[in-house]
Amino acid sequence: MKSSKNLVTKCSRSKAAVCIALIAAMFAVYEQPGFAVTASAPKTNAQLLGGLLGGGGLLPSSRYIVRDTRGLLGLNLTCLVFGCKVVEGIGDPDGQLYVVQVATLLSPLVCITQLLSGAGITNVEPDQAVSTQGTNTVGSLPPYISDRTPVSYYGATVWDGYVEQTPNEIINTEYTQSTIGATGSGVTVALIDTGVDPNNTILQSHLVNGYDFTRNKTGGSEMADVNQSTVGVVDGNAEPAQVNQSTVGVVDQSTVGVVDNSQYSAFGHGTMTAGIVHLVAPQAKLMPLKSFNAAGQGLASDVLRAIYYAVNHGAKVINMSFDFTSPSQELATAINYATLRGVICVASAGNDGKIEAVYPASLPNVIDVASTSLNNSPSAFSNYGAPPVWLSAPGEAVMTTYPGNTYAVGWGTSFSAPLVSGTVALMAQTNSLRLTKSSAASSLSHAQPIPYSQFGYGVLDTYQAVKAWQNSQGLGLTLP
Repeated sequence: MKSSKNLVTKCSRSKAAVCIALIAAMFAVYEQPGFAVTASAPKTNAQLLGGLLGGGGLLPSSRYIVRDTRGLLGLNLTCLVFGCKVVEGIGDPDGQLYVVQVATLLSPLVCITQLLSGAGITNVEPDQAVSTQGTNTVGSLPPYISDRTPVSYYGATVWDGYVEQTPNEIINTEYTQSTIGATGSGVTVALIDTGVDPNNTILQSHLVNGYDFTRNKTGGSEMADVNQSTVGVVDGNAEPAQVNQSTVGVVDQSTVGVVDNSQYSAFGHGTMTAGIVHLVAPQAKLMPLKSFNAAGQGLASDVLRAIYYAVNHGAKVINMSFDFTSPSQELATAINYATLRGVICVASAGNDGKIEAVYPASLPNVIDVASTSLNNSPSAFSNYGAPPVWLSAPGEAVMTTYPGNTYAVGWGTSFSAPLVSGTVALMAQTNSLRLTKSSAASSLSHAQPIPYSQFGYGVLDTYQAVKAWQNSQGLGLTLP
């Protein structure tokens, strides 16, 4: 405010109106509601320009993520000089991180160089496109998807095939729930994804208020992307339809009579990842943070906003089934902020079938999850060995919830990660405050060994992981 008063003092009466308008412009920006101001996060250095100069794959962008130690006032002054516009705040605790719009005719190199010359600006990076992870590998449909026997599952009626599916049996979920009593009660898992169907009868009683960052409104509903003009009619003999992220949708035609293949494209895999977490941790709370559209496309800034939102609204676990095309200092800073506050971040390793570093999975404070098949062998589509992968979990023919009270089965590391996120929620039920990323990763390393060292410590075993955590807390339990 001192700099603002000085500016007014220097204004002549004839120019007072212009000066007042400039001062107002310094503060004019959309601020994301609901972010608490907490202790300062570690600062980061300015982003290197090597990716731009060396063919790093960054596309021209008119939006940039800018960190200014002077805050909004300083950044608005910089934008007055360079002709840019502050679009919104990202919600970091220091109030230093913003999205800036620049002239589209300028190259990324010029934009970044200009912005970095501004006083107080320590980092600038393109607001890069981000995508949820898919695979073109889709196997045969397993028999359990046809088991529609109704069973009660923690307050809801579900298909028996959902509970008794092979991936769930591999990781010993039912045994863990029944013998240890671990259900994730009192733990909140945030899902940065395409949103969740709020009317899904299996999930709705476990949902907590989330946020739709693609529309800047509360809720996080996946149903907002539905285009009803595309809805048609199919009969019960229709083949399972291909849906986004190369999953295979299995529709319960007895309850849904007005969907066709085109409506499937209105959804991503947010309701699916939520259903997988719920399968493992049925009493955990689910926080939908919609940062992607139905096609699985989003912006880095919305992902960053979602991470800060999750931490500041009580999430203990963050599930991230997506990847950045390029490294991001601000993504690493946001993950570090979460980790320092005891939030455990889990991410999918990617679906390119090779040793490849993708982000956020490759960041040091993230538990990186690869995919294995129904016989615990590596999935052909799964990335492996980098930086390295911490552990694996089933990622083939995983049956889960889908919008409209239907079910779907999916292939991809996107479906392996939420099995691990759900397991972390089971652990967090015991001494949540003491469970950190390091201790969670250590407990998860008590996995089912497989002869593939580049797939981490082995295949997820919920029982061994939860018992290892309880043992470390001095509860007097020993692994069998």
